[in-house]
Amino acid sequence: MKLDHLVLKNYRNYAAVDTTFSPEINVLIGANAQGKTNLLESIYVLALARSHRTNNDKKLIRFGSEFARVSGQVSRQSGSHQLELIISHQGKRARIDRIEQPKLSQYLGHFNVILFAPEDLAIVKGSPAGRRRFIDMEFGQMSPKYLYNLSQYKTFLKQRNAYLKQLKYHQAKDLVYLDVLTDSLAAFGAELITARAKLLETMSDYAATIQQDITKGRESLHFSYQTQVDPSLRGDSEQVYTALGEMFAKQQAREIEQGTSLVGPQRDDVLFIVNDKDVANFGSQGQQRTTALAVKLAEIDLMKDQTGEYPVLLLDDVLSELDAARQTHLLKAIQTKVQTFLTTTSLEGIQKEIIATPAVFKVDEGTLARA
Repeated sequence: MKLDHLVLKNYRNYAAVDTTFSPEINVLIGANAQGKTNLLESIYVLALARSHRTNNDKKLIRFGSEFARVSGQVSRQSGSHQLELIISHQGKRARIDRIEQPKLSQYLGHFNVILFAPEDLAIVKGSPAGRRRFIDMEFGQMSPKYLYNLSQYKTFLKQRNAYLKQLKYHQAKDLVYLDVLTDSLAAFGAELITARAKLLETMSDYAATIQQDITKGRESLHFSYQTQVDPSLRGDSEQVYTALGEMFAKQQAREIEQGTSLVGPQRDDVLFIVNDKDVANFGSQGQQRTTALAVKLAEIDLMKDQTGEYPVLLLDDVLSELDAARQTHLLKAIQTKVQTFLTTTSLEGIQKEIIATPAVFKVDEGTLARA
């Protein structure tokens, strides 16, 4: 998968951009606060119809403008497709090959990207909520079914929590309606847990190999999926559905008392185990960074495994955060395999013996030019 051509109109600090890219390594160079990250963000938005930096889409619109437009020509094994996203103060509209998509869910999955930014180095020791967002964002790109189940689960979870609060304050008494919401939540929750268990197991295998390569065999890594359902049941969605139903029944009185759902995948987490220890709590900073790098590189392999194509990789000033050994492993891992966009303030951060002829673009006050 490749992004061949990008056009921006009124996006962040860019009035207009119209450029083509190398199918291999593209380096965006410039001083801080010139728009390098904004350009990477626009590619991310083109893929996922949302920003990784803000939940307020209006911030993506250039100051004083009515709308922002991001469009790109994407090459896949199935052919070339034009994607377009228009962001206005009224909302978002998405088009594929000039055909407007009635739902954003029908747009997602046509262009896959993986972003690696300095804050991703904290994924290992960050919050469970952050790791759940990471899982849902990446797995949702790979599987429309996962994205649908996640959307449905969130809808029913919101409805159920609202109704539990009504029961708590005696504004409602109908437990039959609660049972209906609970059954739907268990059904979609079972699909999510089963999918997470399968995908995390595959991703863990990829990450384990990468961790061993980086550390020359000194460190073993595996993922430990933390969910309320017994590990022996996670491979069968029907068994997970039954188990969730039983847990909801046991917790119903407490849930009404607290006015919130206490069971389900919204409470999941992933632990990264290095040499039989939770690296977040017992690992060195170096081990944590190596693990984060292994996790991000494993994403690339997992996406290829699930979709049949490599994603586009976005590296936002991450090389400066890695030491020479980890930087070398990252660059060698992506060389000639994955189209990559990376930002930097200086070409001195690029190891020329690994990337001999990158396409270099100068970013200066919201303008982009081939260097």
